[in-house]
Amino acid sequence: MQTIQQFLPCATPESWLELAVINQARLLIDHANCEKKAAATAMNLMYRYTENPDLLSKMSQLAREELLHFQQVVEILAARQIPYVKLSPSRYAAGLRSLIRKSDQEALVDTLIVGAYIEARSCERFARLAPRLDAELERFYTGLLRSEERHFQDYLSLAEQYSHEDIGPRLGLFAVKEAELITSEDANFRFHSGTPLAES
Repeated sequence: MQTIQQFLPCATPESWLELAVINQARLLIDHANCEKKAAATAMNLMYRYTENPDLLSKMSQLAREELLHFQQVVEILAARQIPYVKLSPSRYAAGLRSLIRKSDQEALVDTLIVGAYIEARSCERFARLAPRLDAELERFYTGLLRSEERHFQDYLSLAEQYSHEDIGPRLGLFAVKEAELITSEDANFRFHSGTPLAES
């Protein structure tokens, strides 16, 4: 977790953690959505960048793991009799993706950087939430940490590999945006939402 904490520009606000504990149904539903979207992102990269064997290998493994996590969350929802209803997406991923450049190679690097931030933030939230939840969810979220951290490292290493320049400045740019999305007030509670408004 030290690497994750050093990478992220800020910690999750305490107010978000407190709301997550009392909003576990919505947390789990959006967690399932996040796993499904993560698998779709990995598949899209595989379809778009077929000439990159390292990317194909890592994204195929990532997609399988994300779909397994999706299945596990759906099973938890069913066991707890929580309907898997449709939720609007959070602003988080769209906010990060708004910085992605247009040219193909630069778009690949930026998309991988976005993936690194999403996985790092997920890992940080799993770790901080787990001790506050019931025994089943604590075990489940703790069990996800290793794979989420590996996904973060895979995205970051691929971004470095496929960039023609030092990615440090791009990481800094995305870090500013990520911190803004996490610390600013957010009207909708989601797995990656920001500081909750009082009425969230």
